[in-house]
Amino acid sequence: MSRSRSARAWWLAAEAMAWLAFASAILRTRSFEAVTRMASRPFGRNARPAPIETEELDAVRWAVLAAARRAPWRTVCFDRGFAAHLMLRRREIPSWLCYGARSDGSEGVSAHVWVRSGGRIIVGGEGSERFAVLAVFPSGGEEKGEERDE
Repeated sequence: MSRSRSARAWWLAAEAMAWLAFASAILRTRSFEAVTRMASRPFGRNARPAPIETEELDAVRWAVLAAARRAPWRTVCFDRGFAAHLMLRRREIPSWLCYGARSDGSEGVSAHVWVRSGGRIIVGGEGSERFAVLAVFPSGGEEKGEERDE
């Protein structure tokens, strides 16, 4: 582990590992409908108004990706996205879990998940522009109609 990160950053990575484990378990044991209900819960009465501090969004992004690299199980975009979405919501930061798909020709259909907050993609942004958005959780909100910033 790199010592260049602060103790707070590593605690955040430990929290992210717990959320990844939770997300992975939920995604493997619950129906898609149950997962979308969880992802669509209201932000809460104390949801922060925009703009959200970039440093906090960057810290959550780093923590989720660092934990995913170190997880003793295979994590996929849905695991990482759901974990990041739940971490942001815990902090009362509005976020949107985006679910997209694309046709891969003879190989069939591929799906991808990414999370947006504060007008930007937090996790899963790599290649997300190649996917048609099928659903956003929670539905509606500022993020659904936003232009991509990539």
